[in-house]
Formats: sequence, C-alpha cells, structure tokens
Amino acid sequence: MTNILTAVQRYTDMVKLSRSYNTFITYRKAMEHFLAVAEAHHVDTAKAGTRELSEDAVTWMIKSLQHHAPSSERLYLTALTGFFEYLAAENITGVNLQKVRLLIKQRARKPGIRLPQFPKDAITTLLEQLEVFPVNDALADNDKLRIMRDKAFLITLGETGLRVHEACRLRRGDMDWNEGHAIVVGKGDREAVVRFSRRAQIALQNYLKLRAHHDQKSGKNIGSLPVFARHDKGAGSKVKPITTTTGRNIVADWVEKILGQDAVGTITPHSFRHYFVTRVLQASGNLKLGQELARHKNIAVTQRYAHLSDNELDKGYWEVFEKE
Repeated sequence: MTNILTAVQRYTDMVKLSRSYNTFITYRKAMEHFLAVAEAHHVDTAKAGTRELSEDAVTWMIKSLQHHAPSSERLYLTALTGFFEYLAAENITGVNLQKVRLLIKQRARKPGIRLPQFPKDAITTLLEQLEVFPVNDALADNDKLRIMRDKAFLITLGETGLRVHEACRLRRGDMDWNEGHAIVVGKGDREAVVRFSRRAQIALQNYLKLRAHHDQKSGKNIGSLPVFARHDKGAGSKVKPITTTTGRNIVADWVEKILGQDAVGTITPHSFRHYFVTRVLQASGNLKLGQELARHKNIAVTQRYAHLSDNELDKGYWEVFEKE
C-alpha cells in the first residue's frame, strides 16, 4: 500500500518531468503545504495509505488557505486536484474525484477581478504626436517606410481594438476600403468584422501608397500581401509580415521616442486595446456596443472597463462634499 508521503513525492516527480520548472516549484510548494495540513490534523503521512484519504482533506486544505491571496489559493487547489487525479489514474485512492472537484468549486474563493490599468492620457498624446510626426525626405526608403508603417500600426491598434497578433496577420485582401472595415479571425478561430476609423484608414493608405512599388515588385497577388510589412535587410525585396515581437518593439520604440525613457514599459500593445474599449464606453455609455466592438465573448469582460476615471471620481467627490 502506497503511503501519502510517497504518493506526493511520485506526483511531484511526474510534474517535474511533464511541466515547466516554475509549475513544478509551485506544485511542490502546494503539496508540501498539503502534507503539513494533514499532519496538523493528526494524519501520519509517512504511514497512512492514500486509501485512507477522504474529502475531509480537501476541506482542511481550503480552510488553511483562507489567509492566502485568492489566486494563490486557486493554484494550490489546482495542484491538489491534480494529485487526486493522479491517484485515481493510478488506481491507488478511494477518494471520489467528482466530489473533490465539486467541493473545490463550491468552497474556494474566486480570484478578484482587477481593473485594466493603462495610461490613457499618455496613449492619447502618443497617437496625436505620431499622426503629425514628420517624415524627412532625406531618409532612406526603408526608414521612411518604417515610420509610415509604425504610425499606421499604432493608430490602428488604438482605434480598432485589434489584438497585436491580429494586426500582424492582416492581409491587404482582408480590407474593405469602401466599407472601412476588415474581416479578421480572432480568438477561438471566430471570424469577425473590425471597423477602422477615418484616421486609421488615412494612416494605412499613406503607408501602402508609399509601399506600392515594393508590393508590385513582389510578383504576388496584392490581396495576399501583409498590411504591415517588414522593412529591414533581412526581408530583402520580399514583402513579409511583421511578427508580434516586431509589434511590441514598435510600441516600445515610439513610447521612448515621444514620451521618454521613463514611460517605457508602461504601455504595451494590449494597452491600446484597453484604450479602445474605454474610449468606446466613455463616449457611448453602451456596454453592449463595447462588447461587440471589442469582440468580447462574455460581457463581464467588457464590464471591467465600465468604471469611472480618476478625474470623474475626483469631480464627483468634490461636488458632493465641497458644495457651498
């Protein structure tokens, strides 16, 4: 008969071989905590067999995690669930796995929902200054193209709600200039229509007009070419799409150039999506509109953005307490 301590050791050894090192460390800590909890309830884990475990052990674990952060609690309980699943798969426990899962679902706390944090005013400044950023005629062609591409890329992120990987995958054939939208395949392989503001369309058309000669020389169907292309020596004469890494670098480079070194890291590609959703909600007050335009499957995700800005809270506070 396998004792509890040995079973835990075998389980964590299996995790070490099959999961990342960080996951292994987390699971090991979780199971060490579980062993300590069991010992505190007078279970000799070095002698007691795994068949002596009951759902009570799960209850003990949940109670012991009350002073941990909800997210830490979930991690530890995920590790514990994995342990019972391992025991069931090896047929070395009598615990009802379905009851274990139900117990954890009913009694564990849900992680707190954090409001998206991003510097809205800084992004507004960045986009406004990008729009009027001059392109020196004396620059090499590739340098001009990079500036025009970056302008179009960042304005597109801020005014369409596109995720960075979606923007990088856009093809010219996806664009419908007459309707001002594009067809994209987003999360969960769901096809959706994404609308482009007039400002984004102008930035894109200016960039693509400057790039026209390169696109024609590629010998490929224009519709199959990427909207946002590489303009570096590695690409040569080929028209290749930018990667998400390039997208992140574009953000970091322009944040530093326009907002300064101290702002680097405060704005990421996803910050532009937060910016987009917040602008839609603050301008319209329409939660359903925000959900549809952001392509959120669950409206609860959109609701995280439907909060008042600090300025609005300050204004409301002073109106309440400082009225004459």
